Amino acid sequence: MKEDQSQKPLLEAQKIELRYNDKPILKELSMDILSGGVTALLGTNGSGKSTLLKTMARLLMPQKGCVYLDGHAIAKESPRALARKMAILPQSPEVPMAITVRELVEQGRYPHVGPLRMLKKQDHAAIEEALEVTGMQAFEQRPLDSLSGGERQRAWIAMAIAQSTPVLMLDEPTTFLDVRHQLEILELVRRLNQERGTTIIVVLHDLNQAARYADRMVVLKDGRVVRDGTPDRVLTEAMLQEVFGIHATVLKDPVAGMPIFLPHSIVHREG
Repeated sequence: MKEDQSQKPLLEAQKIELRYNDKPILKELSMDILSGGVTALLGTNGSGKSTLLKTMARLLMPQKGCVYLDGHAIAKESPRALARKMAILPQSPEVPMAITVRELVEQGRYPHVGPLRMLKKQDHAAIEEALEVTGMQAFEQRPLDSLSGGERQRAWIAMAIAQSTPVLMLDEPTTFLDVRHQLEILELVRRLNQERGTTIIVVLHDLNQAARYADRMVVLKDGRVVRDGTPDRVLTEAMLQEVFGIHATVLKDPVAGMPIFLPHSIVHREG
């Protein structure tokens, strides 16, 4: 689903500065996210892409700048209110001990239930839908730690779907998965966007996968956005040389019609 360029931003990061141990990670970074798109955050290791995602989800607080959701500063939102608006799936989330898939997915309803945490009819309906969408109904009574990597990742995504938020953030959801399971996860993410209208922000390492599954590619380098646009505009030989330090040829995928690159060698820089 394409972003509507005429509408106001759904999510805004304005002049974000964030440091770890006095080391600058994000440097006066500004970025808008419109409703209804799939945005891939890309860059080399240490470029700040995962830090940016966590900052937009309020898992990290910047020293300067502000993040806005629907025009409201997320720093002023209560945890429960924010969790009704955005869900985040971190990289390699810790598996709770002896928890079943269904119990995990039920946790996605936390922002919507009362203080006694009693699930109502609409909560059970959301849980069933999340299990169905992710193909996890047959696994719902299985312990989470008994699943394969791809099955486990689908269970986590089911929990995020059950949270029923308009925004879903994923930090490297294909890490440690084989190619088949990587495509399975990315196809699922795309369906969530196209069929449910969920706004997706995803950190990826694979540029070819990002070009195929995302509407927009945002490339970070040294804590700043250096490229931002559609895959055709961003995935270029010049960008690969400048940002990733490789010589490559960019071609058009004959099936998907999107750009893909074939690396040749690394760039040897003087000094």
